[in-house]
Amino acid sequence: MRPEEVAAITGHPGFGEVLRRHRREARLTLEQLAEASGVSARTLSDMERGRSRGPQQRTVTALADALVLGDDARAELLGLAREGRLRDHWTRPSGMCELPRVIADFTGRSAELVWIGELVYAESAPGVGVIGLITGSAGLGKTTFAVRAAHTVRASFPDGVLFLDLLGMSSHPVPADEALRSVLQALGVADPQIPDGAESRASLYRSILRERRVLVVLDNAASEEQVRPLLPAGGTSRALITTRRLLAGLEGVRRLVLGPMPVPEATRLLTGILGERAATDDEADLTRLSELCGGLPLALRIIGNRLASRPGWDAGELAARLADEERRLDQFTAGDLRIANAFGMSYEQLADQARSLFRRLADVPGPDFDAALAAVAGAMPVKEVWDALDDLVDLGLLQDSTAGRYRFHDLVRLFARERLREEGTAADRAARAELVVPWLLRTATMAGRWFEPGYGRPERPDPELPVLASVEDADRWLRMNVDNWLGALRIAAGDGRHALVLDCAESMHWFSDRWAHGPHWREVFTLGSEAAAALGDPAQQATQLNYLAWVHWVPPSDPHAVMRYAAEALELATAGGAAAQIAWSHQYSAAALRMLGRPDEAIASAEGAAETFRSMGDIDAYVQSLASIGGSLRAEGRHAEALETFRTGLAVMADEESRMTPTVMTQCRPLALIRVGQCLGELGRSAEAIATLTEGIALLDALRLSGFWLAEGLETLAALLAAEGRAAESRDRYARAARVFEEAGDAEASRRCRLLGTAAV
Repeated sequence: MRPEEVAAITGHPGFGEVLRRHRREARLTLEQLAEASGVSARTLSDMERGRSRGPQQRTVTALADALVLGDDARAELLGLAREGRLRDHWTRPSGMCELPRVIADFTGRSAELVWIGELVYAESAPGVGVIGLITGSAGLGKTTFAVRAAHTVRASFPDGVLFLDLLGMSSHPVPADEALRSVLQALGVADPQIPDGAESRASLYRSILRERRVLVVLDNAASEEQVRPLLPAGGTSRALITTRRLLAGLEGVRRLVLGPMPVPEATRLLTGILGERAATDDEADLTRLSELCGGLPLALRIIGNRLASRPGWDAGELAARLADEERRLDQFTAGDLRIANAFGMSYEQLADQARSLFRRLADVPGPDFDAALAAVAGAMPVKEVWDALDDLVDLGLLQDSTAGRYRFHDLVRLFARERLREEGTAADRAARAELVVPWLLRTATMAGRWFEPGYGRPERPDPELPVLASVEDADRWLRMNVDNWLGALRIAAGDGRHALVLDCAESMHWFSDRWAHGPHWREVFTLGSEAAAALGDPAQQATQLNYLAWVHWVPPSDPHAVMRYAAEALELATAGGAAAQIAWSHQYSAAALRMLGRPDEAIASAEGAAETFRSMGDIDAYVQSLASIGGSLRAEGRHAEALETFRTGLAVMADEESRMTPTVMTQCRPLALIRVGQCLGELGRSAEAIATLTEGIALLDALRLSGFWLAEGLETLAALLAAEGRAAESRDRYARAARVFEEAGDAEASRRCRLLGTAAV
C-alpha cells in the first residue's frame, strides 16, 4: 500500500511518508540522499512509495546520519521502521490463494501459451484492466492450462500470483464479497482493515492492484456478476478467468476458447502420462486411444492413469473396449476421476426444458443439426428451442458454428444418451421414432423432388416441414443434412417402414446426378430396392436396381457390377411389365459393355433403349440414350458419327416442340456440349473444340455441377490449349481438372492432370 493508505488505515504516517518529509526538509534529491547514505536510489524510492515499509535498523541508521536527524526524529524513524517490519510479518501473504502445483506431464497448447505471454505484456488505455477469459467445455483442461500458464509467467509478477477457485459449477458459487475478502487477505490487508460490503472491498482491491504487479487467476467462474468486482481497473496487474460459461456480458476482455487437442498432440500427452510404460505399447494403439478420447485432456488423463496403474493391461485391449459406444463412457473412470461427473456438473446447471432437449438431441441420427431439427426432436416451439440451445452452448454441452448448426462432442453425446436412458420419459423415448425419423425423411423426400421432372416446388407445402423456396435451398438442405436423413433412412428400414424408405430413395434419383460422387448413393438405393422387395413391388425394385447400376457406372466404374444390377432389373421389369425399366436396364448394359471393350454390343443395346423411349414419348430418356450411343461410337473410334449423334441430341434439346423437360434439358445440354467438344478435338478441329468445351464448362459452373463430366471436359480443354501453345491457360485447366478429379475420388486421374500441368510449359 502507498504511504497515504497506511496513514488512512493506522491513523498515523508510515515510514515512507516520514522519510520523504525529512528528505525534502533537508533539500535533498533521491540521488543525493543515496550518495550520502550508501542506500541505492531505487531502494529509497521503494521506501518512500511504501513498497518497503520496514527496512533493517542499519539502513535506517545510515539514513538518519545522512539526514543529520536529531534524537527525537531519529527515534521516530527507527520506531516506524520497526513497526513496518512487524506489520510486514503479520500481514504479508501467508500462502493464501497460492497457485496449485503444475502437472509435470503437461503437453501442448503452445499457441495458447503464446497468447498468455501476449496478455501479460499487452498495453491498455488508462483505467482499462487487462483481463484474459479462457472458456471451453468440461474436460478440456482449462484449470490445468491456466495454472501452467500462471507458473510460466510468475517471474513477471513480482508482487505475487493469486489463485482463487470460485466454485462456479457447484450449487453454491463463492459470493463476490467472500472472494474479495480472500484476495485482500492474500494481498496483505489485515482482517480488521477489510471493509464491509462488496463495493467497498472492490474499491480497496482495485487501489492495491493499481500500485502492484499481480496476476490474479479466477478459476471456475459462475457469472459476470461474480467476477466483475474482482477485475483490475488499470495498472500492471492482470486477471485470468477460466469458466465453462461464455460470460458474454463481460466487457473489454480478451477471449481464448480452448478446443479439443489435435490427435498428434493428444497422443503426446497420453505418452507423457504413461511415462516409461509407453515404450511397451504399440504406437497405433495409443493413437487410437487418443482418437477415442476426442482430444479431451481429462479423458486422456483418465485413460493414461488407468493404463499406468495397471502394468498388465494392454493398450489395444482398452482401445477395443472404448470402441464399443454402449460401454465407452463407463471406461472413463480412474479413482475419483470420472468424465461423466465433469459433464454432469454442467448438466445440473440447466433448466428442466434445456435438460429435456439435451437428452432428446442425443438421438438425432447425424453428427450435427440446426434449430429446426432440434425443435422437432425436443417437441418444442422454435422460439423456445433457441433459448435452450443458447444455454447448452453457454455451458459447453453443445458446440455451435457460424452456419447455424450445432454438434455434440462425441463423449458428451454418449453422456446425453446415458441421461436419456436413466431419466428419459416415454415421450423422450418416442421422440426419435415418432417425430425425428418421419420428419427427416419427409423433408428429404420433398427436397429431392425439387429436382424430379413433374414435381419441383410443392403446390401445398407441409406446414410442419421447413420452407425450401428454391432448388438452391433444396440442394443445400440435402447436402448439409445428409448424415441425418441417411441415418433416418437406416432407422426406418430397420423399423420396417418400407413405404417411407422407398419414397425417399425414389425422390433422390434426379438429385443424385447433381452429387454423382456422393459416397452414400449405393446405400440409399440398396435400401430402396430392399423396401420395394418387402412391399412386393417388382417394378419399383427394378427401378432401384437400375439406380444401383448407375451408381456403379459413375467413375471409378465397376462395369461388372453395372451388368449384374442391370440384369437383375431387366428380369424384374420384364416380370412386372415395366417397359421404361426394361429400356433403362438396356441403357446401363450399354454403358457396361462400352467399358468392357464391346462397343458393337453397346451400340445395339443403347439403340434398343432409344427406340423404346421414343415410342413411349419419353424424350428426356431418349436424349440420354442418344448420348449413350454417341459414347459407344466414340469408343469405337467413329468420331464423326459420334459427333453427329451428340448434335442430334442437342437439336432435340433446342426444339421447343420436343416436349423435353426444361430442368432435364438444362442439365443435359452442357454434358452434350462437352462430348461434342471432345469429338471435335479428336477430329482435329481445335478452335471449334476449345470454344464448345469452354461453353459446356461455363454452363456446368453456372449449375454448380461438379464431377467427372466437368473434370473430363477440363482435361480435354487443357490438352487442346497446350497443343495451341497457350501454356498458362493449359496449366490452369489441368490444375482445376486435378482438383475436380480428386474431389470425385479418382486419385489416379488427379495425379495424371497434375503431371501434365507441370509439363505444360
